[in-house]
Formats: sequence, structure tokens, C-alpha cells
Amino acid sequence: MAVILVVDDEKDTVALLRYMLEKEGHQVLEALDGESALKVVGLDPAGGEDEAPPALPDLILLDVMMPKMDGYSVYSRLQQSARTQSIPVVILTAKGGMGELFDAAPGVTAFLEKPFEPQFLMKHVRDVAAKKPAP
Repeated sequence: MAVILVVDDEKDTVALLRYMLEKEGHQVLEALDGESALKVVGLDPAGGEDEAPPALPDLILLDVMMPKMDGYSVYSRLQQSARTQSIPVVILTAKGGMGELFDAAPGVTAFLEKPFEPQFLMKHVRDVAAKKPAP
């Protein structure tokens, strides 16, 4: 299946997403803030690139409102690196009206407001997993 990075400062949301994704056979990585998320994919939050991690995630589920670094800043940083700019991203947020920030953003496959419909999220995960090249 897919390797999915869940980035959200709400531990309950991360636990729910982990449960849903692992139940479908996916491997889950997690980060509780934007800076940690960048480190997971081998990017320095200050702007440089660290050593590449052993494997990049196939998909990132990214919250917008987080401490240390918000989701929009994380997404922008991902787009600056050739190594991470092709990773599909699903934006998750409890703050309505944020969708227009990501309307024309390449790589954003969906924008879901919390509380989201689990089956809608899982459809996007399945679509990304289906496009993953075989090992």
C-alpha cells in the first residue's frame, strides 16, 4: 500500500487517521507540527535540505493551523524542493474559507474541512495508492 505522512497538531486527529489508514494496510508516519513534518521528508525548516530520508511518503495529509509552522508554509517549502514537490497533498483544516489559498496549488489533490467525511478522505488515499508505481 502507501506510506502516508499525517501532519496535525491535534493528537486525537492523528490517532483517528492512523487507525483508518493502518486498517487499510497503509504505513503511517506522523508529525505534530510543521517543522517536524519537514524534517520527516528531509527538509530543513530554515530553508536548506538535509540528507534524503530512506523513503519519502506517497501522500501527505496536512493540517493548516499548527504551531511553529502553519500548513501553508509547509506546503510552500515542499514545493521549493525538487525532491518533495511531486508528493500529493490533501489539506485538512477546521478553518473554513481557506480553500482559496490552495486553489491553484499544484500537488494539492483535495481540500477537506474538519470534521471531514472519512469515506471521502479514504477515496483520495486509495486514488493516490492506485497510482503508486509497483516496487
